[in-house]
Amino acid sequence: MTTNTIAMTRTIKTLTLLLFLALGQIASGQTDKEKALAKGMEAIKLMDSGKMDESIKLLEEARKLDPERLDYPYELAYAYYLKEDYKKAIKLLEEHLDNKDVTERFYQLLGNSYDLQGKTEKAFDAYDAGLKKFPNSGMIYLEKGNVYWNKKEYGKALPFYEKGIEVSPKFPSNYYRAARIYCGSTEEVWGLIYGEIFMNLERNSNRTAEISKILFDTYKSEIKFTSDSSMTVSFCQQMSINVNEISDPKNIKLPFCMIYEPTLLMSIAFEKSIDINSLDRIRSSFVVNYFKSEREKTYPNVLFSYQKQVKDAGHLEAYNHWIVMKGDETGFNKWQSENKEKWDKFIKWFSDNGLKIDGSNRFYRGQY
Repeated sequence: MTTNTIAMTRTIKTLTLLLFLALGQIASGQTDKEKALAKGMEAIKLMDSGKMDESIKLLEEARKLDPERLDYPYELAYAYYLKEDYKKAIKLLEEHLDNKDVTERFYQLLGNSYDLQGKTEKAFDAYDAGLKKFPNSGMIYLEKGNVYWNKKEYGKALPFYEKGIEVSPKFPSNYYRAARIYCGSTEEVWGLIYGEIFMNLERNSNRTAEISKILFDTYKSEIKFTSDSSMTVSFCQQMSINVNEISDPKNIKLPFCMIYEPTLLMSIAFEKSIDINSLDRIRSSFVVNYFKSEREKTYPNVLFSYQKQVKDAGHLEAYNHWIVMKGDETGFNKWQSENKEKWDKFIKWFSDNGLKIDGSNRFYRGQY
């Protein structure tokens, strides 16, 4: 709930007085629902500043004024969750699961509360109940994965993150987790793709900077220059082939690794080292080679198609520098200072031309 600021109140004192009189009249004529909303918003501010008991008091008052609105019991449960009083949080949440207006967040918080009590089975029961009601909840799949992530059982966590990506492609957190897992595995190619999609969905956060550095480090560690004229890449090892996919010689579909790595190798041909500028050239050449060889017909990829869109708009150099900027900040700052006009034009274009992700335009590993 925001309040507009009135300018020039120092010089127009009568306007200030009228404003306060008007606000007083509005306050005196508030309905119970409006009073509840004001208390609820203040309670959230108190909660954010760590004042849980004061927040709980206001939320209880708000709930009495507007008992039909589910925000108040949810926020109450969240306040108790933050106080580590999981028993009270669970009781509040379970009281409202049959409400027609219940949201996926109730099941998320309920499962998390059980998990933090050490009741993993009950946590999964809560998440699964949520998925029955909200089958496309990327948020709940994230939490199922996080149960295993917190135990460092990343192999068990990954399928939940990837299912979340499949059913809720706009929800960024599953990409973030999947990218981190894959970039620490032998199948880094999927980490590169998931990580870059994540950066496009969540552009300006600490997690964005973290993934940017991980992507740079992954490229640098898996591209090796073995001599002045030879190099190797190692971004994937799983190359199993389904017999049904090679039964028709005219329509053989190879494992994506056998497409990605040779295309990348072609794109590195004239490089001697990895830094932010060489990665820009490599990534730019990859886009050209991928589409020139018509790989997108057999292996369509929403990210590669977007990279081509950025290239066709004349901004791929700036975009590539943005993607891996945190891995070579000195190199990025030098490039940016020498290419201010390019950077400014890219930022303006980028703000209006983001990666479009939805149910029909998405990427998840199971597509290949």
